[in-house]
Amino acid sequence: MNPPQESVSDRPAARVVCLDRDGRVLLMHWYDPVSRVDVWEPPGGGIDPGETALEAAKRELTEETGLPGSAVSGRCVEVGRDFSWLGVRYVKTEPFFLAVFDEVRPEVVPKALTEEERHVFRGYAWAEELPEGIEPPLLAEVVAALTADPR
Repeated sequence: MNPPQESVSDRPAARVVCLDRDGRVLLMHWYDPVSRVDVWEPPGGGIDPGETALEAAKRELTEETGLPGSAVSGRCVEVGRDFSWLGVRYVKTEPFFLAVFDEVRPEVVPKALTEEERHVFRGYAWAEELPEGIEPPLLAEVVAALTADPR
């Protein structure tokens, strides 16, 4: 008997790499009960119909963290993604935008998590070093690309 096939989705999404004054990266901590793994990733989520990627990044940042969407700059890096979440495999390219904050470790207070997100949200961290289970695995390179001098 063959194992069940997971479904595949290419739902468009956008993420925000948030840096505090000292260069720490904001990571949201989620637990996937289907694959039984902890996931750390920058805030972000699906792009709604009629919404631009930048608009979605700003909205998702505020919904997931309570931080102001106005902090999200138009600078982004396209990142190829291939990951599984709640039994669905996502294969797509996502724009990762940059937001820089003047404070040290700004307080994160989720404002509008979905019912599903509330059940799997485990907290957040302003990370000096990227932990195991980071998504995407090449996040350090994404941060470097977003913060490189554009000259």
